[in-house]
Amino acid sequence: MPLKLDSALGLYEQALNLRERRMEVLSSNLANADTPGYKAQDLDFKAALAEYQSRHQESGTTLPDPSRLQLTDARHLSGDDGANGELLYRNPQAPSLDGNTVDPNMEKSKFTENALQYQASLQFIDGTIRTLRSAIRGE
Repeated sequence: MPLKLDSALGLYEQALNLRERRMEVLSSNLANADTPGYKAQDLDFKAALAEYQSRHQESGTTLPDPSRLQLTDARHLSGDDGANGELLYRNPQAPSLDGNTVDPNMEKSKFTENALQYQASLQFIDGTIRTLRSAIRGE
């Protein structure tokens, strides 16, 4: 019975995609900390992963997302990493006079936390691959 790598890795791939997207959003917040009127955004990781998991349980395949680019030729890259979490605006604890809602200290903290969780996901994937490799070799 053949083993699909997708089923062996489970949600780890999707978790990495969502963590990567969240890093991009948080770094964008940090880059715009001095931009007047900029509204800090974030990705609800748990909700996005739960949505992904429920889509796969219902259909067994990825459902198309109408907000994503549509392929018009088989040679086009899909650009679908499955990370479709909705971006949410952060409620500021102390909004600035210029309308910017970025709190650099909180953004750095969230970015560091997300980076650690990204590393943990990589370690889980590494452990799963090592286990599969051992099983294939018969060790």
